[in-house]
This record gives sequence, structure tokens and C-alpha cells, in this order.
Amino acid sequence: MPQVIHTENAPQAIGPYVQAVDLCDLVLTSGQIPVNPQTGEIPTDIRLQTRQSLENVKAIIEQAGLNVADIVKTTVFVKDLNDFSIVNAEYEAFFKENEHSSFPARSCVEVARLPKDVGIEIEAIAVRR
Repeated sequence: MPQVIHTENAPQAIGPYVQAVDLCDLVLTSGQIPVNPQTGEIPTDIRLQTRQSLENVKAIIEQAGLNVADIVKTTVFVKDLNDFSIVNAEYEAFFKENEHSSFPARSCVEVARLPKDVGIEIEAIAVRR
């Protein structure tokens, strides 16, 4: 039976969904926008938005008892694909800092609009090994 994952270290859901679902072997996060869970602030810079979204994903994954190295797939939604190189650089730095032995599989798509008019949203799938 799926178990709901909840942490105060990531933003609360802004709609009828949960932060993540634990399916025993898989943890599926909802998309994480770059809201600082302590202050509610959203950085304006896309690099900082990317980092905050990834930190939010990390907090949820850790609440499930996993770590960044257990992430096997991400989906990145960006408002402006011209930011692709900036997002990539911050994404790469995050996974290297968190000792991910190889990068997870990833999709990256441009979308017309994201909640709260942010520039990025990131969701992840992690696996219990």
C-alpha cells in the first residue's frame, strides 16, 4: 500500500496532492518548485531557483530514508529553454556535491507556465536498492 511522505523541510503542497508517495521500492516525488520552505521566498535567479527545487527534492527523498544517490530519474520543467545551460550547470553541481555516482536519467521540457510563475519545477523518482 502506498505511503505518503511528508516533511516540513520542503514546501507544502499548494493543491490536492502530496509531496511524495513511497511504493516500497520506489519513491515518486511531486514536482518541486523553488519555494524556500522556511521563509516562503522564491529566488528570482534561475540558478538559485534550480538549486532550491533540487534541495526540496532532496529533503523529501531523505524523509523517505533515501539519499540523492538513490534518484534514478528526474523530470525538469522550465519556463524558458534559453536557461538550459544555467540549469544544467547547477543540476550537475548538485548531483556531484551529493556524491551521485552517475547522473540520473532525465527529461527536460519547456512549458508555458508553472505554479507561482516560477522558472523551474523538478520531480524525481528514487529507488530503494
